[in-house]
Amino acid sequence: MLSLRLLKPPIFAGARSTLAPANAATPRACLSVDVRTADQSKPGVAVGSQEVMEAEGRVLVGTYKRPPVVLYSGKGCKLYDPEGREYLDLYSGIAVNALGHGDPDWIRAVTEQARTLTHVSNAYYSIPQVELAKRLVACSFADRVFFSNSGTEANEAAIKFARKFQRFSFPEKKEPATEFISFTNSFHGRTMGAVALTSKEHYRSPFEPVMPGVTFLEYGDIQAATKLVHSGKIAAVFLEPLQGEGGILSATKEFLQSLRGACDDSGSLLVFDEVQCGLGRTGYLWAHEAYGVFPDIMTLAKPLAGGLPIGAVLVTEKVAASIKYGEHGSTFAGGPLICNAALAVLDKISKPEFLSSVSNKGQYFKELLTKMLGKNPHVREVRGSGLIVGVELDVSASPLVDACRNLGLLIITAGKGNVLRLVPPLIISKQELEHAAEVLLECLPVLDGSN
Repeated sequence: MLSLRLLKPPIFAGARSTLAPANAATPRACLSVDVRTADQSKPGVAVGSQEVMEAEGRVLVGTYKRPPVVLYSGKGCKLYDPEGREYLDLYSGIAVNALGHGDPDWIRAVTEQARTLTHVSNAYYSIPQVELAKRLVACSFADRVFFSNSGTEANEAAIKFARKFQRFSFPEKKEPATEFISFTNSFHGRTMGAVALTSKEHYRSPFEPVMPGVTFLEYGDIQAATKLVHSGKIAAVFLEPLQGEGGILSATKEFLQSLRGACDDSGSLLVFDEVQCGLGRTGYLWAHEAYGVFPDIMTLAKPLAGGLPIGAVLVTEKVAASIKYGEHGSTFAGGPLICNAALAVLDKISKPEFLSSVSNKGQYFKELLTKMLGKNPHVREVRGSGLIVGVELDVSASPLVDACRNLGLLIITAGKGNVLRLVPPLIISKQELEHAAEVLLECLPVLDGSN
């Protein structure tokens, strides 16, 4: 007779296999406002937040220092934990969920494609991939597209394309240009090439030696950048037109124009990393449109597929011409399911009226924050473009982030930990932005240390 023996205890002891309403838990509160407690009309889950957090500590590699919040469901700009507590989302999964949570057109695109075809690899043609590439080319500077699965993979491809372009375009050179310029406060990813382009040392140092040949210059230093580009050693210049992780820092038009000119003179490529600032986040479809300066390569990812993993490298024909069959590839990239989801996102984001609403709401939000928070001695500056907004403080922003979370507002930091990064879904309403500003104002006293 066959007998079964349980080798390990279940991850969630006592968890049931079916969903059931959970008992509402009383949240901890900060100051005078409380996180909204469970709405009994919303389904809960049999597994509680504490069980999930304890299980995570046993089975996942400890690469993330998470706050004590388990997110179970979402709708619009709201998120809910297993006990039904409600949070206003002003971080969008780190600028990913541009259409919020549960957008009906996105859901329709995903479910219909899942019924039709999910994955075939890049060994064959697929319709959604070609359609998405056509759309991206039609609404950008680019002539061709390469798909990947993430932003860091997109930047890895851009590194490879830049080096191959130099060898292909200048075959007479005994030593083709292979080096790169990146800038202070930059973030380009965590894989070995992309992290080599990322300025924060703590991302690189545990894994050294990383890819050699990268020089970091001061973001905005025209003289230093143009001088090094003209050395003839630079394959490509990588930069974000608006730095997100770096602290919501915008380039100047003069800086980008000077880089464009230097690259044209020397044969180096100009690469814009718009993984976070692209696709409508600034109120322009592409952040670089605000400057009238166009790259040779642009990398995209975060919001493109509405929360599903995707990256894209948009290139000019001269770059694409240097890449031959088999020189780069991916098993999963550009799959039918992912690309159909991305088409639904791009259809909405690229509409002029949608972009105009992002710009208007972003300006309103900045003015509101300046008015409500600007007189606080800890607030140095409110800056940004569209709905990527930073509030720079003269102290660590972490206590304020924690206090806001206890009041039901989810935000994250940037820069050196002293900048609030506010990147809500692009569909957020002015009323929700006003509520966020009120919570921030309510929580500001925690920065004094005694509250």
